[in-house]
Amino acid sequence: MVQFLVEKGYLKQDQFDEAQKVLQQTGQTDIGKVLVSLNMVGEREVLMAKAQEMGYAFADLDRIQIDSSCLNVVPERMVKAHNAIPVKKEGNNLWVAMVNPNNLNALDDIKIASGLRVIPVVAVTGAIEDAIKRYYGGGAVVAESAAPTPAPAQNANFNADIRMAIANAGAGRKASDDEGDSEGDAEKMAEQAPIIKLANALIQQAVADRASDIHVEPQQRAVRIRYRIDGVLQEAMTVPRNLMAPLISRLKIMSDMNIAERRIPQDGRIEVRHVGKEYDLRVSSIPTPFGEKIVMRILDKSSVMIGLQKIGFTEENQVKIEELVSQPNGMFLCTGPTGSGKTTTQYSVLNKLNTVGVNIITAEDPVEYQLNGIAQVQMNRKAGLTFATALRAFLRQDPDIIMVGEMRDLETAEIAIEAALTGHLVLSTLHTNDAPSATLRMIDMGVEPYLITATVIGVLAQRLGRKIDVENREPYQVPASDLRRFGLQAIDPDEMITLYRGVPAEANRMTGYKGRTGIHELMTMNAEIAELVVRRAPLNDIKEAAKANGMKELREDGLEKVLAGITDPQEVMRVVFTAGF
Repeated sequence: MVQFLVEKGYLKQDQFDEAQKVLQQTGQTDIGKVLVSLNMVGEREVLMAKAQEMGYAFADLDRIQIDSSCLNVVPERMVKAHNAIPVKKEGNNLWVAMVNPNNLNALDDIKIASGLRVIPVVAVTGAIEDAIKRYYGGGAVVAESAAPTPAPAQNANFNADIRMAIANAGAGRKASDDEGDSEGDAEKMAEQAPIIKLANALIQQAVADRASDIHVEPQQRAVRIRYRIDGVLQEAMTVPRNLMAPLISRLKIMSDMNIAERRIPQDGRIEVRHVGKEYDLRVSSIPTPFGEKIVMRILDKSSVMIGLQKIGFTEENQVKIEELVSQPNGMFLCTGPTGSGKTTTQYSVLNKLNTVGVNIITAEDPVEYQLNGIAQVQMNRKAGLTFATALRAFLRQDPDIIMVGEMRDLETAEIAIEAALTGHLVLSTLHTNDAPSATLRMIDMGVEPYLITATVIGVLAQRLGRKIDVENREPYQVPASDLRRFGLQAIDPDEMITLYRGVPAEANRMTGYKGRTGIHELMTMNAEIAELVVRRAPLNDIKEAAKANGMKELREDGLEKVLAGITDPQEVMRVVFTAGF
């Protein structure tokens, strides 16, 4: 331990010699306690040294983000009883910060309560206590504890703005003054400068942190603010409960919602500029027992202009897609769950096809990005404007290319197929887990198989996985046998393969990841696949035929990105693998 402290420059040799004398004179056995009592080093440095000596990781709770999804797996009373707090959950593993990682009673209790494999990490006593208060309650929430973890240096001003806004907005108000506020009081306060600054700072902070969504979540004791960064929700800060009503009202005013209506869901929109770029925020509110929850989807208008080459396609898949969308007619489908990047891919394709010589019309719900030179039509069910009615009108608008936001029913699918059969290129999306399943999904909707084979030219399934922070990564080796489930065919299963993993740093918010990349599965239609679809063959038969035609499965495309050092196996498993895969 002492060697670590000396090597890191925390302790000088003469200080150690002095501490040794005190140790002998007092009869104490713990050199670390002596060093702290003499103010030679801090408790943090001693625990870092002890952690390294015992082979445990050290968690600096004042700087890292605690994964809020893991907090509910251990009861609050147990967390406080053992002064041990969960900090991260991944698969069947739960990392728990504690002072003594060899406290078997605490480890056993947490393991039984959570049902997970507990991995202890070392943290400072005071930092653990502060984190427990911040995340589990135990007193009024103050402005300092509500500030987000300092991330990139350029966000320091936003953090200061948030702290100041919380302090100013809360001045002179009792912590209990929340539900008692009248609608008029909340609206009046929502127009005051401190709340306006707080709402603006929350949004600007999220944009600066590359968040895709902002979650404002009223809870029993406070308002939790979470940002979705690189596809994963991270807790950013906690706002005092007494500021909930004016903050929610301010966000509703900004998004042109009815602030007097709190009983039903509402939708709105906010336009934001940050560092010279324009962003659209799609705002949604829903009523909950503790107040209205607000979620804001952040849409970067420039993200669809990045081009197909920057979405994460392999060179082979990019060439195939460019060939498919250059055809004069047919249907090209994108599939995947919500948040898998289907819309970005479709817009990137449209942006490539958008030239003076073609007429492009889209039917969307909602219109997420506005593209110059393209007629984009917003669906309005209340007015009777649905995908089906819009598509009928499109066919009289002399289109070359039509994009349908989503094929949700048989009527929409049939009109889209009619358009593809009559000389138009149709782009659309479906919700299926993989590319071959798209044909079966259309059959389930009631589309005749022969119409599918006559129109569908290609299906792209995709996911979004986090990229390793290339500025902070380290190599490690695994046996080839560990990558078999990804489809790796190794001659020698014991061969060691070099991979990369991200190293937690402030630049990546202590996650090791920065940005996201697409993981793709592209199926192109041929005679064999068409014959299988027409005779309603099982999914596995269609999948095998697609692989024989050159399709690489999602896991195989993920493996290529793992071997290239773009991401890691754990991230591919998180976004690609499902039960029974």
